Amino acid sequence: MNGFVSPHLEYSLLWPIFVVFGVACVGILVEAFAPRERRYATQVALTLIGLVIALVRVIIIGVDVTPRTVAEGALVVDGPGVFLWGVILVVAIAGVLLFAERQLDTGVSAFAGQAAALPGTAAERTAAQQGLDHTEVYPLLLFAVGGMMLFPVAGDLLMLFVALEVLSLPLYLLVGLARRRRLLSQEAALKYFLLGAFSSGFFIYGISLVYGYAGTMDLAGIGDVVQHGGANHGLLIAGMGLMAVGLLFKVGAVPFHSWTPDVYQGAPTAVTAWMSAATKVAAFGALLRLFVVAFGHDRLTWQPVMGAVAIATMLFGAAIAVVQTDVKRMLAYSAIAHTGFLLTGMIGFTAGDGDGTDATHAILFYLLAYSVATIGAFALVSVVRDSNGEATDFGKWTGLGKRSPLVAGLFTLFLFSMAGLPLTGGFIGKWEVFTVALRAGYWPVVVVAIAASIVSVFFYVRFVLLLFFTQAQKEVVTGGEGTTTAVVAVPAWGSIVVIGACALATVLLGVVPDPVLQLIENAGSFIR
Repeated sequence: MNGFVSPHLEYSLLWPIFVVFGVACVGILVEAFAPRERRYATQVALTLIGLVIALVRVIIIGVDVTPRTVAEGALVVDGPGVFLWGVILVVAIAGVLLFAERQLDTGVSAFAGQAAALPGTAAERTAAQQGLDHTEVYPLLLFAVGGMMLFPVAGDLLMLFVALEVLSLPLYLLVGLARRRRLLSQEAALKYFLLGAFSSGFFIYGISLVYGYAGTMDLAGIGDVVQHGGANHGLLIAGMGLMAVGLLFKVGAVPFHSWTPDVYQGAPTAVTAWMSAATKVAAFGALLRLFVVAFGHDRLTWQPVMGAVAIATMLFGAAIAVVQTDVKRMLAYSAIAHTGFLLTGMIGFTAGDGDGTDATHAILFYLLAYSVATIGAFALVSVVRDSNGEATDFGKWTGLGKRSPLVAGLFTLFLFSMAGLPLTGGFIGKWEVFTVALRAGYWPVVVVAIAASIVSVFFYVRFVLLLFFTQAQKEVVTGGEGTTTAVVAVPAWGSIVVIGACALATVLLGVVPDPVLQLIENAGSFIR
């Protein structure tokens, strides 16, 4: 009988992932043994140090990365994967700084004091009076980041599913931990969990069908079978469709989008800011690798479907965003529309060299530009407040440009980037994805994308008019006349750094995008 042979792990290449998971485990020990009054500072410092160390190592790996499979073929380290690692870690660092915000809400964080207490009960009031909050959010963030790093570099179907679950489960918990509007937060978490469970079921069933078709879990092996034609092509089509359901759910594409507005609105805004960017980066990285490496040779089967999903997603997201009266829900439907724009790039795999390099590069740039704009926008949402906490109703933002021109101006910058206006990163991102789709011959999808962009410009500009050119309404309040508008609170230095860095990156990506475009070009393509 053969003895057990331990797998060979390339620790030097996988070190960033091990650091993230290792620090997450240390964070659990901190929660178990550290005094409660010291947990906050310890967790924040520990999490930031771990993420920075992992990011430095990713940069070192990326300087001279040699594409190769590692961990016995379960993972693939190549240029696009390392670039996505970097984006995920940068977004995670920004997320930690937003999680650590305590200056906006009387010295406590946005997270619940005792999540197990029912909303409105004496136990919840006691936890609030004692200034308690859940510092477990930092290990949860790290576990999710670890799953996000595994997701776009998964080399086989089993690792792809494991990464999906590792990144998803902490998100379900984080969404339900809002200190204010507890019922709304818990409802959002429940919806996210139930729909996520259904999507995972579709995904794993799709994996079984693809395995039945190809006889292997390896993505490159599946690609070889698809290229040479395997028996029972119907299994492949069904498997691709079911796996696409799971991944399209994570990116919020129509018709798998219904969780997005409720979760974005109900979650703590710091979680929304980080999750909206990081989840989309990781999920699109996995979607790219799966459909380029495993299913790329059958692209004429799935590209028209992706084009139809892109059209539905862009039109629905832009149209429903027009009628929103809540800032977070407007940004949520905007995120759905952006998913459609990214899927427009997905159908450009016949462009140029035929292995999807041009489309991959376009999507990578778009993900970066979208991430910095959406994090900055949600970070600004958290500083506009009234007596009930965050003020997300449009009426509360009326005339904000006169009361706080800096906040209104920065928010306008992020909205213009999302709209794809010139001199912003969003313009270059849309130019890139539209170009590759046109080269592939999918001009009808691009026409719809342009129309959806025009609609999105309308509701973004309408909100800018609300900020700068609309007079706040008056109302009668106790003690005299007041306004229905909110005020801008001064955040802690961490939030200020995040907002400033996002604004600077948004401008630089639009004015001087060449360094980043060159960096992405040097990353090359996925290993096939």
